[in-house]
Amino acid sequence: MAISPSIDTAVKPSKPTQSNENTLRIGVIGYGYWGPNIVRNFHGQDRSRVVAVCDKSAKSLDRVRHTFPDVRTTNDSKEILTSPDIDAIAVVTPVWTHFDLAKTALENGKHVFVEKPFTVNAAQAEELIELAERKNLKIMVDHTFLFTGAVKRMKQMIDDGTLGQLYYYDSTRVNLGLFQHDVNVLWDLAPHDLSIMDYLIKEKPTAVVATGERHLNSVADIAFMTLYYPNNMIGHINVNWLSPVKVRTTLIGGEKKMLVWNDLEADEKLKLYDKGVQMTGDGVYDLLVSYRAGDMWAPRVEQVEALKMEAAYFVDCVMNNKTPFNDGVAGLHVVRMLEAADRSLQEKGKIIQL
Repeated sequence: MAISPSIDTAVKPSKPTQSNENTLRIGVIGYGYWGPNIVRNFHGQDRSRVVAVCDKSAKSLDRVRHTFPDVRTTNDSKEILTSPDIDAIAVVTPVWTHFDLAKTALENGKHVFVEKPFTVNAAQAEELIELAERKNLKIMVDHTFLFTGAVKRMKQMIDDGTLGQLYYYDSTRVNLGLFQHDVNVLWDLAPHDLSIMDYLIKEKPTAVVATGERHLNSVADIAFMTLYYPNNMIGHINVNWLSPVKVRTTLIGGEKKMLVWNDLEADEKLKLYDKGVQMTGDGVYDLLVSYRAGDMWAPRVEQVEALKMEAAYFVDCVMNNKTPFNDGVAGLHVVRMLEAADRSLQEKGKIIQL
């Protein structure tokens, strides 16, 4: 997570900038853990280039100058937020800074690409969405997994009915660290799966339950989140900073077929199983259970760098006035689920209606 930049929300709004006909000029705030990937991918696009990078760390700025000598650097975020030669701002900083930075960027006529989670609460997200709509600007939330070949293929199979009616989404996303101090493990890791579920599943959850515990500092480092959907669909997310091994496995069960996604697999990330259960007969004593055990198939998955695809998509949405599917509204959905999970966590697993 990037080191927090300076924030000055009292900046006088400048005249909204207009992008060049062929190039979107981007300023990046935050060059910590994820920032270098953001800069590399936006700077490497045909229709975008990074003009400037801001970070409070002198060492981080030295890294920028060494890797991208043509990019100017600063430790003052308002230099980027108000610059007339920047069209869009990438906010790659701790979540508690997102609102002020994104709001100032929008007030100064900049499109916004913001790291997940979008904001610390739904009210902030709603205000940013309203501001962007009023100024005809784009917001994209960095839900990178939506651009992976695996997730795109899963959406295709769900949409075309390959899995049939969905029964469950069960994800395990655990590893040892990286420990955060400003957010708990749900806010750190669960946005990945929540954004994927929001993208894959047409229905929206109606209720949330979360349990967990803290062991090393003041925030929960292990948590379990359950989401209840219409039509008996259920989602479950296991997130953990204290696991001795790294696991990134998701099971999706449907009435026709079942799917396993192992994101750590180099080749066969997806495996589709022709397995299932069927009940026949009338009455409790006449019910018969039959099992179907067919073949396993590993569908081909497009091998692409997800962030490269996402960066190109952001540029295309800005240049051609398209609304991203991972826009501020999508980010708001995730924040609302996280807020509900937090309330449930604090009340030891109380069910929270959405």
